[in-house]
Amino acid sequence: MKRNFVYLLAALLISAASCSFTNKSFDNPDKDKLLLDLISYVLENGHFEPKDVDDNFSKHVFDNYIKALDPLKRYFLQSDIDEFKAYRLAIDDQIKTSDLTFFNLTYDRLMQRMDEATAIYKDVLKKPFDYSKDETIDVDYENLSYAKSKDELWERWRKQLKFSTMERYANGMSIAETPMEESEKEMTPSGVEEVPGEVSTENETSEKLPKDPVALEEETRKATQETITEYFDFMDDLERKDWFVMYVNSIVEEFDPHTFYFAPEEKDRFDMSMSGKFEGIGARLQKRNDNIKIVEIISGGPAWRGDEVEVGDEIMKVGQGDETPVSIVGMRLEDAVKLIKGPKGTEVKLTIKRVDGTIDEVSIVRDVVELEESYAKSSVVKKGDKAFGVINLPKFYIDFDNYKNRNAASDVAKEIEAMKKVGVEGLVLDLRDNGGGSLKTVVDMAGLFIEEGPIVQVKSTGKGKEVLSDTDERVQWDGPLVILVNELSASASEILAAAMQDYKRAIVLGSKQTYGKGTVQNVIDLNQFLRGDNEYGDVGALKVTTQKFYRINGGSTQLEGVKSDVVVPDKYSYRDIGEKDQENPLPWDKIESVQYKSWSGYIDYEATIERSKARMANNSQLKLIDENAKWVKKQQEDKEYPLSIEEYQAQIEKDEETLKRFREISDYQTNLSFESLPYEIEMMSKDSVLKQKRERWHSNLSKDVYIEEAVNVLEDLENNIENGKLADIRK
Repeated sequence: MKRNFVYLLAALLISAASCSFTNKSFDNPDKDKLLLDLISYVLENGHFEPKDVDDNFSKHVFDNYIKALDPLKRYFLQSDIDEFKAYRLAIDDQIKTSDLTFFNLTYDRLMQRMDEATAIYKDVLKKPFDYSKDETIDVDYENLSYAKSKDELWERWRKQLKFSTMERYANGMSIAETPMEESEKEMTPSGVEEVPGEVSTENETSEKLPKDPVALEEETRKATQETITEYFDFMDDLERKDWFVMYVNSIVEEFDPHTFYFAPEEKDRFDMSMSGKFEGIGARLQKRNDNIKIVEIISGGPAWRGDEVEVGDEIMKVGQGDETPVSIVGMRLEDAVKLIKGPKGTEVKLTIKRVDGTIDEVSIVRDVVELEESYAKSSVVKKGDKAFGVINLPKFYIDFDNYKNRNAASDVAKEIEAMKKVGVEGLVLDLRDNGGGSLKTVVDMAGLFIEEGPIVQVKSTGKGKEVLSDTDERVQWDGPLVILVNELSASASEILAAAMQDYKRAIVLGSKQTYGKGTVQNVIDLNQFLRGDNEYGDVGALKVTTQKFYRINGGSTQLEGVKSDVVVPDKYSYRDIGEKDQENPLPWDKIESVQYKSWSGYIDYEATIERSKARMANNSQLKLIDENAKWVKKQQEDKEYPLSIEEYQAQIEKDEETLKRFREISDYQTNLSFESLPYEIEMMSKDSVLKQKRERWHSNLSKDVYIEEAVNVLEDLENNIENGKLADIRK
């Protein structure tokens, strides 16, 4: 279906290109103007519900773009905004004529204001902060007006920097006033327990801590300056093209929240996130000041296998094979990454500065690097003498170039087979925080749990309804099934949960509703529409909403999401994070249902749900989680904070009293035990990093009240088999 759409759109665009993209307006070598024309045409002809690009459209683009440029209102003055407003109703006309006047004006002014802000923050941080002064800061930036003068802007920066510094100052005072014996027992301000013996003597501690409030104030102010300097260093690395991408996305996101323009580098990152792999050395990098450091070595990758680089090493130069190495000191991070990444089998030479100051040259042969955390992982759960399985799926990943390569559906099928070999009696599919991914993998995965039948209905741009079905009668798993969801389970996750719920194949346990993203996007390579020799270089890609999907019962998951069979509170319960809380979401609607036959196994399906609801209603852990979620929501609604240390500490002490109770949430312990499957245990014997990751995951699972209840539900369903209440259809 995706292929059909691309061919259709390609035909439209190529036809348009042959008659439209050769006129004199495209003789201008300005790549940005060409990009606007390409995107406008694709949106007009390819979007599921294209919008009229008119004055109303222009107003929304203007407001969102200005907000994106200066979200904290610490750069622009009110006079700037007044000047910009001359274009508030003209952006639609500029889009149609490829006019960049508005963008150029805002970009030039932002660069000017950011230079001025650099001078302001340095000036502010020269002077000590007076923490005895009775004043407040308003962080309701949405409703905050722009500063009317540079003096007012300076004052705004002063308050923001004081607020940032005061937390450090208050924490420093707290540590300085705590006796050594107590500091080893108490919780630190960050909520992490101190490890006795980390600090050897009280004298050594006193040397590291400021001796008086004046010294502490100076030290914390200096720390704030280092942080804000790093921020401006990052901003300085951004080029004009980066800001233009922001402008373009302010335009395309007016169509809906999921239509998005990818600059060439961003498209590569998107492909990597969808496939869970890339070609390179297998290290995560971070730029700090002018230095690029290794912050993580990816397990199983070339750097990990070679064991010649370590976390903390600083990369000074990069050489390609026998070529002369190039210094990357001061280089933009993404430009340095381009040099370090490369095709499988090629050699890269890194000049490394070790943590101890020594300098070495290391040669690494690039290879395919798989991001293990992107893939499905599983654990066997032991409860008494029974074993159950948990499969955690972070996303519905796929290799767009070759579906036969590793993908979510085939990986889950392998995990199920491994689970069956160790005799698990029920299965939990954990889709919490799963933001979606490939539509094809959803259909294939749903087919693992039913004999055959429709999975999802899809309406496409300019086409009628299409029903995607599982046509394979084989059932990979026919035992009890629970699907865990939360407010961040979106898109593909919702398709799978909805299908299993409609078939009454699984019990869905989790949030009141899932995210509510009922749309499908296709990524269109814009370069395919440039004929002949392309003098502009790579122009990127556009992720555009081209389809809307519907449950087999006819209802859309758009905005409404999937309602859980058993609703349990979680930390997101009172936050505005769903599709309905985004700007410009497509509306909810309904179409006719299709014929499907409910799963014939669960005779006691509804009774099992009611028993789970009763357990959850009396669960003290869930009640505490719900209280905490409400408290966090209230904290987020408070937009004014004191800037006097006395009031600030009083508020912190009050909050600490409340938080003491909520810390009990992390102390919760189930009676479940977890272990990896045999094949993974063998892998962990050679991979200590993987072993640590799994041990940490198992530790978290053992404290997870949602996993605990999912296992309870599986146990109820399995007991029904033993008691003859469930039609055992296993083959």
